[in-house]
Amino acid sequence: MTDSKTPADTGETLPGPDTGDWPETADVTHDVPDWLIPSRVYDVLKWLGLIVLPALAVFVNTVGPAWGWPHVDAIVTTLNALGILAGALIGVSAIKQRLDRAA
Repeated sequence: MTDSKTPADTGETLPGPDTGDWPETADVTHDVPDWLIPSRVYDVLKWLGLIVLPALAVFVNTVGPAWGWPHVDAIVTTLNALGILAGALIGVSAIKQRLDRAA
């Protein structure tokens, strides 16, 4: 037995909001996925990173100078960087999922 007193031992309550008037809540369990991003976000990022952004970069690089668009090189570089970012995000998620499955 110890000399220290805890609220459970003395009947004291800890300071905080009075929850006695709050409605009862249902027991809800949240299943957290084993990977970093949900599958729908993964599919969208994969579609953007592998198809849309590279195709858009080629389109802007081809059509932009013909139409006299300003800053075509900067736009193409930005689109390619976004594609690489999307690829990195889905790659990290895929690696995390494989490591979780292996464990």
